[in-house]
Amino acid sequence: MKTREIILILHDIRSVQNVGAIFRTADAIGVSKIIISGHTPAPIDRFGRERGDLKKTALGAEKTIPWEQVKNINTKIKNLKRDGFSIIALEQNPKSIDYKKYKPKEKTAIIIGSEVLGVSEKNLSLCDYILEIPMNGEKESLNVSVATGILLYRLFDN
Repeated sequence: MKTREIILILHDIRSVQNVGAIFRTADAIGVSKIIISGHTPAPIDRFGRERGDLKKTALGAEKTIPWEQVKNINTKIKNLKRDGFSIIALEQNPKSIDYKKYKPKEKTAIIIGSEVLGVSEKNLSLCDYILEIPMNGEKESLNVSVATGILLYRLFDN
C-alpha cells in the first residue's frame, strides 16, 4: 500500500461541533495530522483542560489524530511547501477547480477555513490548488464539516 501524508489545516473555524466532527472524519480516513490556527477551538482549552464539547462530537478522535496549534498559518504553509506538501484549499473561488478533477499527491495539506468567510485571499495565494464542491441546489454552500468529509473521501478513499 502506498504511504501518504494528509494534513488538515483548520483556520478560523468557530464551531466546536464542526471541529469535533472534522476530527472524527479525519480519523476515519487516516489523516496524519490536524493543524489548528486562528480562532479554531483546540481539543485542549487555554487553561490546559480537555474540551468536553469537542470531545462529545469527536468521540475520541481528538486523542487518535496528532494535532498542533500554530500562531502563524502563513509560516506553517510555507514550511509544509518546503517539506514537499501540495497545498490545497477547499473554497469557492473564480480560480477553483472541481474537486473531482484533482489527483492527490503523496503529501497533501488541505486548508479548511471559516464557516462564514472561508479561506482568505492571502492564504489562497499560497495554495497550489483551490478545490470546489459544485452546488446544484438553492443554497450556495455546505456545512464546513460535511464539505471536509466529502472532499476527504473523494480524494483519499482508495
